[in-house]
Amino acid sequence: MDVMEAIRQRRSIRAYKPDAVPEEVLLEVLEAARLAPSAGNRQPWLFVVVRSPEVKERLHAAYGAEWFFQAPVIICACGSPECAWTRSDGRCYCDVDIAIAMDHLILAAWEKGLGTCWVGAFDPAKVTEALDLPGDFAPIVMTPLGYPAEVPGAKPRKALADITKFM
Repeated sequence: MDVMEAIRQRRSIRAYKPDAVPEEVLLEVLEAARLAPSAGNRQPWLFVVVRSPEVKERLHAAYGAEWFFQAPVIICACGSPECAWTRSDGRCYCDVDIAIAMDHLILAAWEKGLGTCWVGAFDPAKVTEALDLPGDFAPIVMTPLGYPAEVPGAKPRKALADITKFM
């Protein structure tokens, strides 16, 4: 599958099979995130891979959607603003860097037949506590990772002409 095919086909998955994700596949998906570009090459990220039922249970306090916990793996992408590059106007690029890395991870997962779903609607303090994150890292986004039990259809996208300005 080429990159454009993965981009066109990828969907947010909210139903997962219980099948385990092979270690080598998991490591390839994480490698895609590791290789992502970051501002100033600072790489201000930490990817927490959760497979433990006990840790998943602790995450329930932070995000309660049951479908999220069907997946055999949950990945939490965390960022350190202290490590990230900051523009001269004070704009920290930590969240941007994490978003790019997570997008790499999500597309690599899809190419491997795995589903994901970008989740940001969680309680960050409770995630930090559940995952015992180092003090300088904050949870930015989480995704379940596993084989899809069902794949929804495509959602409408704005036309290119509506989102582009040529000068």
